[in-house]
Amino acid sequence: MRLVQYTGRDGQRHVGRVTDDDAIEPLDGIDRVYRLALEALRTGRSLEAIAAARASGRREDYDAIVAEHRLLPPLDHPDPARCLVTGTGLSHLGSAAARDSMHAKLQQSDDALTDSMKMFKWGIEGGKPATGEIGTAPEWFYKGDGRWVVPPGGALELPAFAADGGEEVEVAGLYVIADDGSPVRLGFALGNEYSDHVTERRNYLYLAHSKLRESSFGPELRTGPLPASVRGHARLLRDGEVLWSSEWLSGEDNMCHSVANLEHHHFRYRQFRTPGDVHVHYFGAATGSFTQNVQTAPGDVFEISADGFGRPLRNTLGKPAEPLRHFAVRAL
Repeated sequence: MRLVQYTGRDGQRHVGRVTDDDAIEPLDGIDRVYRLALEALRTGRSLEAIAAARASGRREDYDAIVAEHRLLPPLDHPDPARCLVTGTGLSHLGSAAARDSMHAKLQQSDDALTDSMKMFKWGIEGGKPATGEIGTAPEWFYKGDGRWVVPPGGALELPAFAADGGEEVEVAGLYVIADDGSPVRLGFALGNEYSDHVTERRNYLYLAHSKLRESSFGPELRTGPLPASVRGHARLLRDGEVLWSSEWLSGEDNMCHSVANLEHHHFRYRQFRTPGDVHVHYFGAATGSFTQNVQTAPGDVFEISADGFGRPLRNTLGKPAEPLRHFAVRAL
């Protein structure tokens, strides 16, 4: 099942499921996937069963919703501060050529490896533990809360202080914390984890700064397990022309960490298991135009698609929301 959230022409929020003929079937009496999930949890039913019970039988024009910029993120929280957005890096094996180069580097002694290569090697060696066991911890980073999430079709802000604004092509896991504090995965979505790669390359210790950016995911929430191999295509368009494009791979066949291991190392923190909270967790990038030294510019359009995930995720690179200036702190 694939779910979307959108604004109707009546200005009200709606939840719908994508039909086999690529229309939207609204769900009766529900305005958020979040509330649908809580209902499922509290009645002991699956998300699919609850959605089926609320199916209206009506049809909405999906193309019109997209064209009129009425899509919303497929999961959010009524209080945006209670939606935590995070991610994991160094989790994918990459293309065959990149993999061959990577393995050659990994033949060196640990003393000769960079910190990034060491962490990647640890992931290969211990990132897929047996069921119920704990594997190697991945790289982890914080991106913000729900106020930093841009809806599908929206513009990703390029801060005035940023050195770059580039797409990160990946899959995101979408979660709600149940009343008993247990994390529950609702499904997966296409993600653009959008980062500042130039700042990160200056010094890896700038990673935290480079990740504090807006991001976008969706437009659809895919329920069920993540396919073992996710195959997709990413493009960067400028003035309607393709500036860069690449195939991309995800899913555990193409990762050095299992999804379960990435989830464990995120939710092991008690503070991340607050009942009622929403979590969006990016599983790591498989490709991006920055790998080809492409310099993005305001107005560029990022497009990410993958088999089985429905409509592509599109976002525009916006302009700085405010000029670069010094922020002085005053004492009370």
